[in-house]
Amino acid sequence: MVLSRLTGRLLGVRRHVVDPGGDGASRVPHPVAAVVVGGGIAGMSAAVVLAERGVRVTVLESSATLGGRLAAWPEQLADGVQQVEHGFHAFFRQYYNWRSILRRIDPDLGFLRPVPGYPILADRWPTEEFGDLPAVPPLNLLALLARSPSIRLPDLRRMDREAALPLLGYHPVRTYAELDDTTADELLDSLRLPDRARAMLFEVFAHSFFNHESEMSAAELVAQFHFYLLGNGEGLAFDAPDEDYTTAIWTPLARHLERHGGRVLTGVAATALHPTGTGWRVRTGGGAGHEAPHVVLAVDPPALAELVGASPALATHAPRLVAAMARFGVPGPPYAVARYWLDGDVRPDRAIFSGVSRQSTLDSVTLYHRLEREPRRWAERTGGSVLELHAYACEPDVPATALAERMRGELTALWPEVAELSARELRARVQARAPAFTPGSHARRPGVRTDADGVYLAGDGIATEFPSALMERAAATGVIAANHILRAERAAAEPVYSVRPRGLLAGRA
Repeated sequence: MVLSRLTGRLLGVRRHVVDPGGDGASRVPHPVAAVVVGGGIAGMSAAVVLAERGVRVTVLESSATLGGRLAAWPEQLADGVQQVEHGFHAFFRQYYNWRSILRRIDPDLGFLRPVPGYPILADRWPTEEFGDLPAVPPLNLLALLARSPSIRLPDLRRMDREAALPLLGYHPVRTYAELDDTTADELLDSLRLPDRARAMLFEVFAHSFFNHESEMSAAELVAQFHFYLLGNGEGLAFDAPDEDYTTAIWTPLARHLERHGGRVLTGVAATALHPTGTGWRVRTGGGAGHEAPHVVLAVDPPALAELVGASPALATHAPRLVAAMARFGVPGPPYAVARYWLDGDVRPDRAIFSGVSRQSTLDSVTLYHRLEREPRRWAERTGGSVLELHAYACEPDVPATALAERMRGELTALWPEVAELSARELRARVQARAPAFTPGSHARRPGVRTDADGVYLAGDGIATEFPSALMERAAATGVIAANHILRAERAAAEPVYSVRPRGLLAGRA
């Protein structure tokens, strides 16, 4: 392990400083307000940093609960109330900025528990385990190639090695210039991989970003391959909260914000932005509004497009932002989540979380009764189990319950004992609100700073100049938005970190 980390550090595989912060007063030197639209990871990250520096922050969240796609809410079952969530999220250890925000509520991150293993299931091939690879590249890649039954030495010889080089050479400019107009599917075709290797090593990975590989930019696939495997010294190991997200994250984070003078308003939807001469007025339902010189829009792409479209003044103040919405506001494919309360348990050796390859709908399965306390107590009381089935990019216009039953049927091909279990309860939902990373979209993807003075964007679909993804991109863009505001008001910024900025073979140019 020591040798592995030494090798990684020599190759620059360590946490990198994107923004050192500092360069100003510890708090804003005069009264100033900001409105944050959206109470998910991005919005709350921005709000926490601003409030800690003395900005009067108001968070407007249209839902009854905080969290966005990381929200949790109560559901009444026949035998009591249970918290349910939008879907399992892996808290990878290279989520440096998100973990920094979470340390505000738990400096030791004691509520996060390691999730052992990272198996990939398939009905055509034996399960493969990816959770115990060496943490530091390139040793993790070498270990994967040495031991994976999906790809052998003769397969490597048949591969198009020139086509594979971009996977090892992520560059924040060159990768997009060369590959953004290509689909991830086309890139995988060019590698000439065995079908098993393609399915087990790459297709599962591509689906994790809520996009079909046939509709996803090859540059984005390379960027995320770098972010999760070849650019960080933390490995593929990840953690998860031992309580539901509201209990573990959102209630304590809202209290932290309020202790620093911030306000959180749930059930309040922003409907339009209007310039005031000194800033912006964020209009909400019933004609109410909130005024501030700074606004952070931290909502998902469809909601952002709707809000921008309902704000005619932005056509004058932010024409580039308005133009970007025609494409950015179209989300990726639908995703479905089904939580089953079953009358018995699966085999004790089943992993808490498993990825799934080559099923038509099912992409992952999580055993919540072995993960969080409330489902565990329910299972102990009833002798049952709580399973979550997740489809990251599924067929449109199919009811949630139909998708749930499809996923359950597909799981029985992988875990036959599931066929013997009956459902006591089912809660299923399908939505289409995740960002799309379609070919050619990178050049038009909006960044944190807009062409409207005082208006900033944050979220997991917003462009960053360094590798990031999913929860970490949401948190990082929230912090960057806050930093723009703090520097404008002559206050110290928050440090921002990233994984290795470039791939092992990218060079310095």
